[in-house]
Amino acid sequence: MGFYDLNKADRILLVEKITQEITNDLTSIETENIIKHFSDEDTYIRKTGYLAIGKLFYSKPELQPTILSTLQALLKLDASTTLTTSPEKVRQTVVNAAGEIGKFHFEKVQSFFDTGLFDEHHSVRNAVIGSVKKMGEKNPIPVLNWAKTYLKHPEKEIRREICHGIELRGRTHPQDILPLLKTLEFDETRRVSDTLIHVLGQIAYKNGCLKTVVAHLNTWKNKPLVEKALDEIIDVHDRYKKFAVLTQQEAIDYVDEHYNSK
Repeated sequence: MGFYDLNKADRILLVEKITQEITNDLTSIETENIIKHFSDEDTYIRKTGYLAIGKLFYSKPELQPTILSTLQALLKLDASTTLTTSPEKVRQTVVNAAGEIGKFHFEKVQSFFDTGLFDEHHSVRNAVIGSVKKMGEKNPIPVLNWAKTYLKHPEKEIRREICHGIELRGRTHPQDILPLLKTLEFDETRRVSDTLIHVLGQIAYKNGCLKTVVAHLNTWKNKPLVEKALDEIIDVHDRYKKFAVLTQQEAIDYVDEHYNSK
């Protein structure tokens, strides 16, 4: 039975049970229950597990060294080192747990993202990007400084994933990520440039954001890419019209008036 097959009262009890079992593992330097919950087929069980780790990290400071060392050990699990049939799910959940810690203490978990970004399994790499998104909202300075170091990485997927990962911060604070995005304006990889255009669209439709984005795009040199980004921005104002501050026509008028195409 899945997490959301249970009624609310039973879900609360299950969360308490999982949290207690994880606590017991940590206090006894065991990992049996942690691995069980971190590798569960139900994504919401795994989420309960990594949220429990995050809460314990802050509520029980005495467990912090054990939590970090346990997560470091679990990040190394693969088919040859564990009895679980889903070591990639364990590593994915480890990265998500590190993301909970990194919301306030990124320096303690940076190494998890340096490792996870190159994991062989896509779900682990995706967890890195998801964690960068949630950490970037709460703790942007160290997270964006870390992300910046990968925007010129020789592997195109690394550049693309980092570009995607910093998007959420840009939705409310586009000025924080636009200088980083600009480093990709001449990237020759189609998947990277497509992601860049997508992100520029996503950070331009909320209150005050279009002004900031257009002003910054006026400083970019790759005019063909900027034109595609502006088309995406205009299109986003229609696709997300329920959430956009401006109508699509107002966005068109603003771009026509303030973007210098020369």
